[in-house]
Amino acid sequence: MKTYTNLVSMNRGTCAEVGPRTALRYKRFGRYTDLTWNDLRAQADKCAAGLIQLGVQPGDRVAIFAENRYEWIITDLAILSTGAADVALHAPLAPEQAAYQLENSGSRGVFVSNQKQADKVFAVIDELPQLEFLISFEPIISPVPESRLKVLSWEGLKQRGWSQWVELRPEIERREQAITGDDLATLIYTSGTTGHPKGVMLSHGNLVTNAAAVLSISAIYPQYVILSWLPYSHIYARTVDLYVTQMIQGVIALADSVETLIPNLREIQPHWMTSVPRFYEKVWGNIERLPEEKRGPALKGIFGRRLHHLASGGAPLPKHICEAFNGLGVPLLEGYGLTETSPVIAFNRFGKVRPGTVGQAIPGVDIRIAEDGEILSRGPHIMQGYWQNPEATAEVIVDGWFHTGDVGEIDDDGFLSITDRKKDIIVTSSGKNVAPTEIERLLTKHPLIDQAVVYGDNRNFITAILVPTFDLLESKLKEQGVALKTDDEFIDQPEVMEFFTKIVEEQMQHVSNPERVRRFLVLSRPFSLADDELTATQKVRRRHIIAKYEQELEALYSGGATYANGD
Repeated sequence: MKTYTNLVSMNRGTCAEVGPRTALRYKRFGRYTDLTWNDLRAQADKCAAGLIQLGVQPGDRVAIFAENRYEWIITDLAILSTGAADVALHAPLAPEQAAYQLENSGSRGVFVSNQKQADKVFAVIDELPQLEFLISFEPIISPVPESRLKVLSWEGLKQRGWSQWVELRPEIERREQAITGDDLATLIYTSGTTGHPKGVMLSHGNLVTNAAAVLSISAIYPQYVILSWLPYSHIYARTVDLYVTQMIQGVIALADSVETLIPNLREIQPHWMTSVPRFYEKVWGNIERLPEEKRGPALKGIFGRRLHHLASGGAPLPKHICEAFNGLGVPLLEGYGLTETSPVIAFNRFGKVRPGTVGQAIPGVDIRIAEDGEILSRGPHIMQGYWQNPEATAEVIVDGWFHTGDVGEIDDDGFLSITDRKKDIIVTSSGKNVAPTEIERLLTKHPLIDQAVVYGDNRNFITAILVPTFDLLESKLKEQGVALKTDDEFIDQPEVMEFFTKIVEEQMQHVSNPERVRRFLVLSRPFSLADDELTATQKVRRRHIIAKYEQELEALYSGGATYANGD
């Protein structure tokens, strides 16, 4: 495997070696279209030349505010080729949130996917005096004529660049050759639960070395096809789906959306896929209802005949799901990392899986456990720091060791287990430390509980908000001749509460008395991204949900609510 100093040289190296082969596969007008490595590079060069014409200089920041699409990948490469860094904005951001990240990063321009995203920028343009241009992948209506913002189409930008390509090519080559591993490649803002998010600075060296380390332990090969759906505004998909695949000369097949993953799997028949636990939980929720002899064929049928393995990250993977997939012949490998670590710290190897752990440290990465149980990591994957925030950087990087904020253990074979978030540890009024993720995992292990959040800091017992698996619950109630009522925010039907009281009592037998959920609420809808209750990678935002429903949770401590475990 070749070594590269930056992401641009890595991409150009692949294009030079396998230019006529397929690089990207995406749907257009309902049919799949293939883009070769040569086509990919040619479009990126046009875009880079267009950006230079707009005045973009090395060290500048240019934002991408769009959902996953093939133009996102090309734009990323183009921005990097100018010597600038991209600022990856999460597509669901509200105008005010986008404004903060654009202003804080000092972005000179922004790429958007369509009218909807453009309108978010137009709505806050007065707050963005440094923003000079907006480029849209799809045609849009320009803002008011008096607006100072230069608005261009994607095709228009590439045409401008191509018309000056001969003159600008030497400049692009000069800029690319000047890029070092220490140069900033991307700014990604963490999804903070309080206050403004922090901009994580990741360098070319961070991302190239992390991709190479992941590749060195991954059983993936040239021309392997990955089905890619996780948002590129998160570093998990950027490093593993995009950069690892570019490094191995594979094929990136874009899913239409999270809602179409199952049909897309049938169409693409990928060799591998990365995902978050939420997707695997939903798949297993359906497979688990089948007779045992049908589960294996059904699971393999979903992921296709070419599947080599699946990867999971972004949140804890329930141990029973990992065991079930692997036991049925569908390899599911869990890893661990954070935005600040580019992101991979540890990963289970193919053929060497230990369910319930996130694997061993990847090559070049050091891990140790602090006295208080916090996981620390050191190596070339650690971010350069938080953008314009040296105080916050100094809090998490001490003597070269990054403090993850997660609590864990390392066994004698070097396998890392995550037990909880350090800041999420619940301390009851009796002084008992309770790991909420462990309790939530136990609850959601039952087929009737889809999502769960537990509560109880400084309280004398633990409570929870439960989200049912609605289709299964409706089926159970139908057997009793009862219809499910979801008119109110919380469900209080006697039949439903009876179901969940028994389930909670059952599941809580596996933990100590102080850790057991004693009272609970049943939400009448799933947690959602639109309500800011999930991150873009489908991770439950516990603190946000608790803040939202704190009044209802507090009421559980004053009586009149459902008890479990005999209280």
